[in-house]
Amino acid sequence: MPAWLIPALKAVLPHVATIISTATPVFTKKKDDAAASQSLLLQQQITELQGAASQNAAHIRKLAEQLQETVAALEQAATLADTRLRRAYLLCVVATALSAVSLGLALFVIFAP
Repeated sequence: MPAWLIPALKAVLPHVATIISTATPVFTKKKDDAAASQSLLLQQQITELQGAASQNAAHIRKLAEQLQETVAALEQAATLADTRLRRAYLLCVVATALSAVSLGLALFVIFAP
């Protein structure tokens, strides 16, 4: 068993009950009453499902907005990183050219008559 698994389980296990209670649906449970209440129960379940669907739509809309903001931030960061990379590449080319000139000058001074 990996060494990181035990501390991870110890960190997660206290929150499992909360996660399960949040994830379980809160829909109306069926009762064993007469057929007349069956229609009322069905209507109540439909209302609950519609409410859950509208909540899901609102959450999806918020998630899409957050995703759009994240993608915009990533694009801006990529543009900035590209600019910095071009600047670093230009500095490397200039440094290489200066190194070649200094090496040539040093060799000229060493081997000059």
